[in-house]
Amino acid sequence: MNQRSYHHGDLRRAIVDATVQAITESGPADWSLRDVARRAGVSHAAPAHHFGDKAGLLTAIATEGFELFAEALTRAGADFLEVGTAYVRFAVGHRAHFEVMFRPELYHPDDPAVSAARDRARDVLAQGARTLTTDKAQERTAALAAWSLVHGLSTLWLSGALPDDLDSTPESAARPVLRFLLPGQ
Repeated sequence: MNQRSYHHGDLRRAIVDATVQAITESGPADWSLRDVARRAGVSHAAPAHHFGDKAGLLTAIATEGFELFAEALTRAGADFLEVGTAYVRFAVGHRAHFEVMFRPELYHPDDPAVSAARDRARDVLAQGARTLTTDKAQERTAALAAWSLVHGLSTLWLSGALPDDLDSTPESAARPVLRFLLPGQ
């Protein structure tokens, strides 16, 4: 083991970053703690020491993802067109986080930190979706419809299932779809 392995400025951060890299390259399930340790340049026991197990490490990824996600949606403002566009932009720009966040079977969904971050992101998205209807009884349905739209578009973009001639950026692809299905946006 070399000197670098023992003197990492922020070991937790290095392990999370290595995991994000591994997920980006091979998906949320096809990597190991040993692989992450190698990528981070730390002992093979370091990830387990800091996170317990693979699910614990993925809980940290999901928590960070939901925090970043809530920040991105908040920066978009109250207009759902902007919130929806920010959603797609986040999914594409933070693919590894996105692929973990919505797969609760991979992490500990009842962890207090991930629950709080997920709730914050959900609240920001719901707040943007409230602009879609004036009928209080329809707010939940509007939020679910809006979430389904932007999540579906994000997933299609990430899987490469959209037509080849679609606009080249997530934002330019999302805006016309959102405008078409959400009149007045």
